[in-house]
Amino acid sequence: MYPALWVSKSGLDAQQVNISNISNNLANASTVGYKKSHVVFEDLFYQNINQPGGQSSQNTELPSGLMLGAGSKVVATQKIHSQGNTQTTTNSLDMMIEGDGFFQILMPDGSVGYTRNGQFTVNDVGEVVTSGAGYSLEPEITIPDNAINITISTDGEVSVRVRGQQENQVVGQITTVDFINPSGLEPIGQNLYLPTGASGVPQEGVPGLEGFGSIRQSMLETSNVNVTEELVNMIEAQRVYEMNSKVISAVDEMMGFINQQL
Repeated sequence: MYPALWVSKSGLDAQQVNISNISNNLANASTVGYKKSHVVFEDLFYQNINQPGGQSSQNTELPSGLMLGAGSKVVATQKIHSQGNTQTTTNSLDMMIEGDGFFQILMPDGSVGYTRNGQFTVNDVGEVVTSGAGYSLEPEITIPDNAINITISTDGEVSVRVRGQQENQVVGQITTVDFINPSGLEPIGQNLYLPTGASGVPQEGVPGLEGFGSIRQSMLETSNVNVTEELVNMIEAQRVYEMNSKVISAVDEMMGFINQQL
């Protein structure tokens, strides 16, 4: 009976989701390899009272119609896969992909996850693993326990120098993958993504070749969250939320006036 109440309620619900997304971006402003999310809004169906182009008389048509909207909703949260800034470290197993691509991570169930977080270390048997959960880098690379120096080239070749030898020995090759639609990847936490039908199949390649990003050793890609931009977005979302709340208050006062007068 009072459609403006439900229209404004849909606006409140949409801005609550927007605020939640902004808060998640701000919470991950210092997360290595994190990609910010953008909320996609969509207007709801319309009540078509007068159709545009309908006959207004025998010889004339309506230049515009009368259609009342039902509000808005959030239809997607889209990941923005722009390049983050560069952070230099002293860890020889820290890596950054400069350009397109993802590292491949072997999951506990045998599947492969994908990440832009290049914080790696070695486990008790010398395998290169993620610093957080200890998942293995794919393809598997093992660092000898007597290695005194690790070198990772821009094309992903991993070589080490061991005690008593002058020359470096190659111990593995890092390959990266890319997707036709990275925004279609499913984030599952721990800086990991899984492919979906929307992302397309992973395309594996050698870093630095055929459009794949190069590997930079002892560097990390910081989050691409712009804190100032997110704060502005938060203020805007807060103002829109307040305006929808005021519409509900105004409609409530109108309903109260009618009840008192009739």
